[in-house]
Amino acid sequence: MAKKKNNIPEYGTVMREGTLYYRTRIQDADGKRVSLYATTCEELYEKQLEARRQIEEIIFRRKHPTVAEYGEKWLLMQSAKVSTSTMRGYTFAMKNHVIKPLGEMYMEEVTADDIRLALVPLSKKSAGMYNLVNMLIKCIFYSAERSQLIQYNPCVGLNAKGGKAVKKKDALTDQQTEILVDTVKGLPPYLFVMIGLYSGLRREEILGLQWDCVFLDAPTPYISVQRAWRSEHNRPVVSPVLKTKAAKRDVPIPKCLIECLQEAKATSISDYVIADSEGQPLSGSQFQRVWQYIVVRSTKERIYYKYVNGQSIRYSVKPTLGMKQKNNPHIQYTMDFEVTPHQLRHTYITNLLYAGVDPKTVQYLAGHENSKTTMDIYAKVKYNKPEELFSVVNGAFQQ
Repeated sequence: MAKKKNNIPEYGTVMREGTLYYRTRIQDADGKRVSLYATTCEELYEKQLEARRQIEEIIFRRKHPTVAEYGEKWLLMQSAKVSTSTMRGYTFAMKNHVIKPLGEMYMEEVTADDIRLALVPLSKKSAGMYNLVNMLIKCIFYSAERSQLIQYNPCVGLNAKGGKAVKKKDALTDQQTEILVDTVKGLPPYLFVMIGLYSGLRREEILGLQWDCVFLDAPTPYISVQRAWRSEHNRPVVSPVLKTKAAKRDVPIPKCLIECLQEAKATSISDYVIADSEGQPLSGSQFQRVWQYIVVRSTKERIYYKYVNGQSIRYSVKPTLGMKQKNNPHIQYTMDFEVTPHQLRHTYITNLLYAGVDPKTVQYLAGHENSKTTMDIYAKVKYNKPEELFSVVNGAFQQ
């Protein structure tokens, strides 16, 4: 049977740089008129068919995107609203925990069971990661629903709870605070630790703090929180963009911190309170190295690996309090507890509440936008003393 010939239409011609071309116009996916050129009618016809096929595919993809395509589009839409570090976290969670299990499915094909199955591996992760992925999935499907890309939203009624609960670190005791300060005195993290313990600033607020916001000669010395630090590709960026509106505040400072800051300012060569040897703000890796001065002096269990007969052998070492490090006798294990930068701030807030400062004042000094955050700490401080509550409870049930 003879092969059916295509009915090739007749095209107009146009001269371009001395060469005769056949030309036709088609409408692209955005509704714009686009010209196609070829030296023969057959070649132009093939170009036209291929262009129409691509346009139809683009239009279909726009109306029926996959989870991967819409997830990446949603991330792009959010990039103008959130910080770089938040965007980095969103992108990591989206690619590894949303696109990986669901990416090839069309948005309209995804069911509630598909989402629940995608969340199963996250049950072994932290509750924070579980909640983040849960939030991202809900956001992209609710956004698709508002854009009328899907008729049914599989996220309706989805349970947000899951993952392993991370035990929150308690505030440092007075004894632990004293040991920590004695341990780091004269070391690079000393000034950071003092500011965290006695002003309650966040890590990014301390690393972004400049001397023009430290008022030591005022009748009531205080720190004005005006800038925040962040790390982009391990490069420090200091800007007036704070975590929340409530983060912009003036924090009065106690005498011990005033003296510490006066000593630091007298020898400072930088506009920044915490700076590197060149007077610049610390990068992310530089701060980690500074914090290691604290980590290596704790009795935290160390995990090591060594190769024996070609096999990696895992073993642990638990330092003894008071001993010195074998390879570096200048380092002594003086702390039988672990410390995080945020724990300094938590200790400051807890001490204010223990001192009887009212929660509203504490909320302002801490820069909490939501009073619930302050009240959760307040409740733990106030109602974690059975000996003080005994008379209250006893009086409530007396007949």
